[in-house]
Amino acid sequence: MKNDTFTLWAFGDAHVGTDLKHQRESLAYALRTSEFGGDQGGSAFDWDLAIDVGDMSGGQSVPQDPEGEEAVRQFSVLEKHPREAIYSVCGNHDRSGLDEAPAWWWRKWVDPVGEHPESSRVNPLKRPYPIDGTWERYSFRVGNLLFLMMSDINEPTQNIGRGDLGGNPAGVVSGATFEWWKSMIESNPDSIIISVHHYMLKETTVASGEWEGMRKNEDGDWMSHYHGHKPQGAPKGASYLYFVDSKPDACAFEHYLRDHPGAVALWIGGHTHAHPDDTCGGKSHIETKWGTHFINAACLSRHHGFTNVPKSRILTFSENRCQVRVQCYMHTSEFLPEGWYDHAERSLELPRPFRR
Repeated sequence: MKNDTFTLWAFGDAHVGTDLKHQRESLAYALRTSEFGGDQGGSAFDWDLAIDVGDMSGGQSVPQDPEGEEAVRQFSVLEKHPREAIYSVCGNHDRSGLDEAPAWWWRKWVDPVGEHPESSRVNPLKRPYPIDGTWERYSFRVGNLLFLMMSDINEPTQNIGRGDLGGNPAGVVSGATFEWWKSMIESNPDSIIISVHHYMLKETTVASGEWEGMRKNEDGDWMSHYHGHKPQGAPKGASYLYFVDSKPDACAFEHYLRDHPGAVALWIGGHTHAHPDDTCGGKSHIETKWGTHFINAACLSRHHGFTNVPKSRILTFSENRCQVRVQCYMHTSEFLPEGWYDHAERSLELPRPFRR
């Protein structure tokens, strides 16, 4: 951290197993690029802390140990930053099966709270900013920035889910997580709240509306597009956080933010992979609604799905200023030159000045 700035790197959707099948190290390449620059001309960039919005796994079935070992290996390429400087939430592809221990794979190999250091190599005592909470929901502070980290989980009322339905893309949190989120907001009125979840909220950023994760074929039937079409897996809500406390299309977070405008400064997620200029549904990757700025930080993967354009977001907070600079970094030169994509840069207003 420089004396007058704090730089947050937000990335996700590495899908390491998928890209490795194509001889590409999606996570490792991005980490190396951040520290030393890319192979295609992109410059290195400084960061103090990174947020991983989930989907480390690329499996369409439940993730398995070999892919977890590969994720840990790719994390290990860091030379200038400790592994513990990356804070993660679980994505839908990281969930384990309905008949397995909740998120056992993600907890074993990504392990934000350091439950399994023997496999994840995460030492919670080395976190630059200590974590308070559990794998499913936890918080940490950087000055007056309060990060609320929420993982995606299996929907307990579904009889068919991860494994049976592949990635099963509709987003899920428990009622307990939602209540924790509200309590943290209401008990920290002087903080700049940053909510992090794998999913964006409904009708906020690109393709986050009903059925916008799908497209219709020539016969008028729904089929896969941004997300896999799973008829029994709530495809209507495949692009957003759909279940809360087992209620489908709950919009619990949306209603709270509507009724408490400006209570959350930023919502950072991913899940929907798209070109940075894509505006499906009339929405871009960065939008403001209910006084909250929504930022889709996906994706690092080039090969998982049909709409992959590897990129990430870098947020710079300046001491005593009410703005955050949001930059877009392209991780290949296939679509745009590797490096900064200035057209996608934004300056967003914060509810109060950033202070360490």
